[in-house]
Amino acid sequence: MFLMSQMAGQRQGGGAPQVKAMNVIKRDTPVTLEYPGNVIGKDTTKVTSKVSGTIVEKYIKGGDLVQAGQALYRIDSRTYQAALLNAQANLAQAQANLNNAKVDLARDQQLFAAEAISEQVLTNQQAQVNALAANVSAMEALVQTAQQNLDDTVVYAPMSGKLSVDDVAVGTYASAGTTALVTIGTSNPMMVQFSVSEAEYLKYVDNSVVPGQALPTKNVRIVLSDGKEYPGLGNVVAVDRAMEGSTSSLMLKAQFDNSSGVLIPGMFARARLVGDTIKDAILVPQRSVQQLLGKSFVIIVGEGNKSVVVPVELGESVGSYYVIKSGLNGSEQVVVEGLTNLTEGVEMAVTTVSADDMGFSFVDKHE
Repeated sequence: MFLMSQMAGQRQGGGAPQVKAMNVIKRDTPVTLEYPGNVIGKDTTKVTSKVSGTIVEKYIKGGDLVQAGQALYRIDSRTYQAALLNAQANLAQAQANLNNAKVDLARDQQLFAAEAISEQVLTNQQAQVNALAANVSAMEALVQTAQQNLDDTVVYAPMSGKLSVDDVAVGTYASAGTTALVTIGTSNPMMVQFSVSEAEYLKYVDNSVVPGQALPTKNVRIVLSDGKEYPGLGNVVAVDRAMEGSTSSLMLKAQFDNSSGVLIPGMFARARLVGDTIKDAILVPQRSVQQLLGKSFVIIVGEGNKSVVVPVELGESVGSYYVIKSGLNGSEQVVVEGLTNLTEGVEMAVTTVSADDMGFSFVDKHE
């Protein structure tokens, strides 16, 4: 009564005000929200060489699709070939020294059996054989390293995917593990990365009907920059472990099939999440709700097209609508246009409109 009295007397004289009204909606309502995001590759890496040197051959061009293990570049191998030959020569010499020492050991063993030499001489020769055998093992390791370095002068794709156009040219000096030769990223599946505010996250927690699952993770859709919905559904596959401090938001990633190749890293996309469904929800357009002294109310069309002020308790926002927790039963008509200075008991000239007429939507968009 106090609310109605505060509004009373605000309109003086004149003809019946022209208003637009629409029927209150009562339906099972999934809470659907949209969040701006961007497309990223599921796996992306900068390709570097394992050895240093000048690039002398290039087998690809930027933008190519490549397979894991495909050759991309070749680094000048002459230094590494020389190092391998040197290591092989050192190994051959070490093996020859060992063979000679083994022959001497066999002879000393015979002499010791005939008591022609002392045990100390035999022991010294055995030690010499052991030392030369260890040297052979060290030389073999150096040969393996030199061979690996030579093999690594050819740079291969670490995974299948599409190359960026930042590929370096022949003649570029590549430092091992440092110089990015090209970027490669998977093209299918693709990810859409987006953030949910702390307030929205807590809202999901409060309304979730699945214990332990705060956020909807399945049946995610995306809307591209042209306003068209991307065909196919995605699933949330990664949720950050903590809120981002400066924005108080939680980062999520949803995965989508990209067999068509439509999704490209860097594209804008709005992630559309569908949360829990509110059974028999009563909904009114947000623009029909007015606020006064901290209270919410709507004006409905009463008997004889007279205005009736009804206090309401607001629930979830769903696109262009509010869920009404109390105050309405779903059979009313609410005024959505022409509310200025409209008070209790005013006879109105009512035009009934639909949600389509007013451009109302059930999708909630967050910038």
